[in-house]
Amino acid sequence: MNGKLIIDLVALGFIIWFIYSRFAGVKGLRNVSSDQLQEVMDGRDDGGGNGKNKFILIDVREPGEVKQGFIPGAVNIPVTTMSRRVGEIPKDRQVYLYCRSGMRSKQAARILRKQGFKEISHLRGGIMSWKGKLTQ
Repeated sequence: MNGKLIIDLVALGFIIWFIYSRFAGVKGLRNVSSDQLQEVMDGRDDGGGNGKNKFILIDVREPGEVKQGFIPGAVNIPVTTMSRRVGEIPKDRQVYLYCRSGMRSKQAARILRKQGFKEISHLRGGIMSWKGKLTQ
């Protein structure tokens, strides 16, 4: 093999790995629909099946995006600051994450998983899929 072919193969492998790592699911991450999240928020379900309403809803978008509207009761912890602010999130609660479309909430879930969080869910499709009311 010549040197250029080896470099091309390594570059291709890196690109495939990068794309896979961005779009692959997060182990143990539960995907919830807008309706399922609404049930949690209404107190009909906590996602854990134990009858307790112990959850935290985190909007991982940037503050400028949040100004356009957010799900009532959500706390804004941008994914870009998640590693530094992980101490603000109680580990004894079910964590629900959302962003604009679902990609950044998966990144946030990876960060939380590495920090030992077990009960993590994210809104499939992000706020774009949300059917409920928004607060501005």
